[in-house]
Amino acid sequence: MNIEGSIALVTGANRGLGRSFAEGLLDRGASKVYAAARNIADIDIPGVEALELDVTNPDQVRAAAERAGDVTLLVNNAGNNTWQNLVDGDLGLIRSELDTHFYGTLNMVRAFAPILGRNNGGAIVNMLSAMSWFAYPGDNAYHVAKAAEWALTNSVRIELQSQGTVVTGVHLGLADTDMTSGFDGEKLAPADVVSAVLDGVETKTWEVLLDQWTRSVKSSLAGDPASFYSAQV
Repeated sequence: MNIEGSIALVTGANRGLGRSFAEGLLDRGASKVYAAARNIADIDIPGVEALELDVTNPDQVRAAAERAGDVTLLVNNAGNNTWQNLVDGDLGLIRSELDTHFYGTLNMVRAFAPILGRNNGGAIVNMLSAMSWFAYPGDNAYHVAKAAEWALTNSVRIELQSQGTVVTGVHLGLADTDMTSGFDGEKLAPADVVSAVLDGVETKTWEVLLDQWTRSVKSSLAGDPASFYSAQV
């Protein structure tokens, strides 16, 4: 999978990491980038093709696949965070996170897998999180949704191997975007995230872990969870 000459589609491309992906793909020589967002008026990136797309809307996903039948690289970046706990949180908001992260990503994979297969396999990038692997009070809807998306990523990777599609899952702590502006702590530069992810795509890496915090969280999964959570207090 070469980024140069590729034809990419990036969801949630109107801001944050999605915008950086669209720009980074063009910088790396992608021949076409579809920049998808719910409101295409928010997309002002020179050189992209704006595409109206809500990944939770099956009709819009279908229309996107019909229009972008030349895609060789799909970047599933669209996401939301409603800051809900599970026991007493708003069920509608909890469902919206699963609709976006799990079902929205699955909608895109199901729609574009045949296209990628016809275009020599190509690649899929699913933007996940270190929170795929740990719960956090006040944000557990996001944890559950990202954990489900991680399981989805592992599953479709195996299902699509036979057609030559490489599926890369990306995990990180914080990137320096509008969404994380209220958080203190070390943040990754979006351009650095994009560069590392695209390097991973070109080397057919299954999972990209972007910082030491994320690597530590994943390594803790082999142990008793009490040890991990007690260390966070």
